[in-house]
Amino acid sequence: MKCPYCAHVDSKVVDSRDSETGEAIRRRRECLNCGKRFTTYERIEAVPLYVVKKDGRREEFSRQKLYTGLVTAAKKRDISPAQLEALVEELENTLRGRGGTEVGSRELGEMVMERLRILDEIAYIRFASVYRSFKDASDMRATIEQMLSQPPGTRRPEPPRRPRPRTDESELPLDIGK
Repeated sequence: MKCPYCAHVDSKVVDSRDSETGEAIRRRRECLNCGKRFTTYERIEAVPLYVVKKDGRREEFSRQKLYTGLVTAAKKRDISPAQLEALVEELENTLRGRGGTEVGSRELGEMVMERLRILDEIAYIRFASVYRSFKDASDMRATIEQMLSQPPGTRRPEPPRRPRPRTDESELPLDIGK
């Protein structure tokens, strides 16, 4: 391991222990040239996980991208960053535990929404509005009505959505919750 202070390649391990999350081994090292100490982490190199997009493209799963989307949905809500990080960790562990190397974006989105709904319903609606690409208030209304009619954790997967025929675009009923 190269010393970050003098770039010398020889060092000795002074202390070794698991990190807080148990996902890595934390090692304290001492440079044999300059004597300064530094910390390194040893992690298992995971097999890449790919998200298959609606158009068939494959994109490498990004914890940061998912976390950023959740932070946006949870903005000004009473959800801690640690709760969002735990949600991302749980999702990634679930996906990797299945043994596959690919997951559909639709399946991933539904998994996120299922867990986010239990955490905070407003964040759920915000995430759903982006994930499902609401076209208008009636799309949002249908999602809110569905959420209110079923307690968290009991949602069944939705059939593919079809656009509703419009009769009069100038009038949108907004009696949400009645």
